Amino acid sequence: MIDFKKELNKFTFLQVASDLAAESSVELYLVGGFVRDIILQRTKTEMDFLVVGSGIDFATLLAKKLHIKNVTTYKNFGTAHFNFNGFDLEFVGARKESYNRNSRNPIVEDGSFEEDIERRDFTVNALAVSLNKEDFGKLIDRYNGFEDIEKKIIKTPLNPMDTFNDDPLRILRAFRFVAQLDFDVDDSVLLAAEKLAERLKIISIERITDEFLKILAGLNPSKALILLHKVNVLKVIFPELHNLAGTEQIKEYHHKDVFFHTMEVLDNICPNTKNVWLRFAALMHDVAKPITKKFDEKIGWTFHGHEEIGARMMKPIFKRFKFPFSQLEYVQKLIRLHLRPIALVDEIVTDSAVRRFIVKAGEDLDDLITLCRADITSKNQAKVSRYLQNYDLVMQKVKEVEEKDKLRAFQSPVRGDEIMKICNIPPGKTVGLIKSAIEDAILDGIIPNTYEAAFEYLMKIKDDFLN
Repeated sequence: MIDFKKELNKFTFLQVASDLAAESSVELYLVGGFVRDIILQRTKTEMDFLVVGSGIDFATLLAKKLHIKNVTTYKNFGTAHFNFNGFDLEFVGARKESYNRNSRNPIVEDGSFEEDIERRDFTVNALAVSLNKEDFGKLIDRYNGFEDIEKKIIKTPLNPMDTFNDDPLRILRAFRFVAQLDFDVDDSVLLAAEKLAERLKIISIERITDEFLKILAGLNPSKALILLHKVNVLKVIFPELHNLAGTEQIKEYHHKDVFFHTMEVLDNICPNTKNVWLRFAALMHDVAKPITKKFDEKIGWTFHGHEEIGARMMKPIFKRFKFPFSQLEYVQKLIRLHLRPIALVDEIVTDSAVRRFIVKAGEDLDDLITLCRADITSKNQAKVSRYLQNYDLVMQKVKEVEEKDKLRAFQSPVRGDEIMKICNIPPGKTVGLIKSAIEDAILDGIIPNTYEAAFEYLMKIKDDFLN
């Protein structure tokens, strides 16, 4: 059994908080995620305090004792927050909540410790440790949360139908903990999630997006996404991803389930990157396969152009989820180019083709190759080894050309303003055509990637464009 008193004594300010609770005649508890993560031996820098009384008043007094000047308060929610020694401390008064079916906004009233604990989302978050003098460090576990942590399972303190009906976002939170903690989900929770999936439509897209990205950033996102697909929640929040599932066979030809292939790609890429947008690109790399699927009598199933169409699908998806548009071009590029590297394996591929690939990939070349390697999901280990060796060959060619030509952040050494000055022309299409001609000459190996060579080439070709 964990000695919570010993664990809490590692943080001297908790003793200050305990002393203040005694002086103020209020009950004080540490609740939720920090308690859960002590049991899981995970490092966490956020502490949630439950005050049977005014959370704002207690936080204000404690901040003074700790010489903290900046306290953020939310009077409508009865909460207060401040940072101390790298820890985010949040204080809330004990409360009970009731809900209108058509609104996520609860009716909040002052409540008891018991009422506050029972309104919490999952048993693993319904744990509390007393900070009161008479039983400092005592674990209070009304809903067997400790046992559920040991069993690695997500359950709700009350009937999950009521829990999710009150706040449908908790459906996504359940699967977020699956991704973050690698837990399983109780059957009753899965059933409630499936029955109430449509209720997620009352939740703002910003809150859904926040949970979705937390799932994608987790330890095991594919496990959560597979369960979300199973209970038809993906169908509600992300139909493009849901629609990847399914196989079809005509004659002896069948295509593999794109959804489960995508989950394998995600499994492959996650150990190699914490970049959530690279993971998202992996999730979306084949998103257009269902709408480009065709059957050819001679070769079987084809998905021609799925990489280009998939890249074009990203803008409306980014708009809908309100993803940061600063990441749109990056994700589009990876989807658009994910088939390109393997085409460079052939021994007769020219330096020109390699140069053009390097320029298109730019500074995202390494991420693109990481995605391509993750895209190898064959069960045939010999085939996997062969494909990986092919990517090694591609990167060797890339390295050789890069060292020779210095192309990663390529553009014409002679800039547009200089072209306008030398040719005595205004900004316009002709400037772009001349600049492109110089760039093509470099990429095709006609001239080296130097200013001197580019300038000389400009002088040679300019009259052809000006005339």
